[in-house]
Amino acid sequence: MTQTARPALDEKALEGKTSLDIAEIQRILPHRYPFLLIDRVVEVTRKQRIVAIKNVSANEPFFAGHFPGFPIMPGVLIVEAMAQAGGHCCSPR
Repeated sequence: MTQTARPALDEKALEGKTSLDIAEIQRILPHRYPFLLIDRVVEVTRKQRIVAIKNVSANEPFFAGHFPGFPIMPGVLIVEAMAQAGGHCCSPR
């Protein structure tokens, strides 16, 4: 089962928050697993600065071929994670 619509965003509940969990991030960004590359927002100053975390484990599917014996998160996924964080930071909420 896939979810196509985002849950309603309660702007007042998020107003003034400096950290967000995964449920709050999913209310803002349309991405879902496996393409949601932000697990937590630790610090945010809207339209200025954001600190986000992606928990990466050794069993991530991209590690199987990138590179065997020396796993590295692909640069394009790192850039996508930064773009998602930037999208959250600049979201109109």
